[in-house]
Amino acid sequence: MARITSGVATSHVPAIGAAVDLGKTADPYWAPLFAGYDWTKEWIKAEKPDVVILVFNDHASAFDMNLIPTFAIACGENYKSADEGWGPRPVPDVKGHPDLAWHIAQSCILEEFDMTIVNQMDVDHGLTVPLTLMFGQPENWPCKVIPLAVNVVTYPAPTGNRCYALGEAIARAVDSFEEDLNVQIWGTGGMSHQLQGPRAGLINQDFDIAYLDDLVQDPERLRKMDHIEYLREAGSEGIELVMWLIMRGALGENVKELHRHYHVPGSNTAVGHLVLRPE
Repeated sequence: MARITSGVATSHVPAIGAAVDLGKTADPYWAPLFAGYDWTKEWIKAEKPDVVILVFNDHASAFDMNLIPTFAIACGENYKSADEGWGPRPVPDVKGHPDLAWHIAQSCILEEFDMTIVNQMDVDHGLTVPLTLMFGQPENWPCKVIPLAVNVVTYPAPTGNRCYALGEAIARAVDSFEEDLNVQIWGTGGMSHQLQGPRAGLINQDFDIAYLDDLVQDPERLRKMDHIEYLREAGSEGIELVMWLIMRGALGENVKELHRHYHVPGSNTAVGHLVLRPE
């Protein structure tokens, strides 16, 4: 049977991808940020996931104001790196797992989650940066990836509670898939940051640390957090953190924290990272 063996949370700052692509990871500004992922790179080599369900948000690459799905699961075979205005990142194509993706879509829809099914799209830094942070610069990504896009760009975003419940439904879907697969689920985006307006550059370290703590110890508090609290405390883009709750919901009630990294700043963003194991 397929099983979700671990969860990963990480920021997906576009400048991180540029730093890797341009060979700047050892620069004094960037080196402390990347050092926090050294442990995870070694860990994931040993874990050898077959499939990663990667929860991310599209940044107007695959979707725009003409089409805004709240939850979109990609069920295709192959996804290319999107051109976000300066050319596609020089990374491998992402290979999907259509059988498991369609199974998750069917299971979640029959549990009354309105999933949008996508068979063709390009994927932007929201998905490729986390892969780079975990796997470096391989010729091919070492596992299959199921992209799960969440709307956190245009109001209204889904609630934390709805995201957590979707994670629970995804776990049930994976558990009912008959192929023997080692599956990981990643929640990406965040942490506190704001890209525009009078509060551009906002970083709230106290909020971020509390969020990391409660993701492990008290996810029920985070399930109840209102949108306005994310906006007030974590900035307009801090709402991306609801995507971490999909990952957390898929891991069950109790988890063990295997690794944590928090770094300020990564570009104009607080960078957070957790590796969790269900218990």
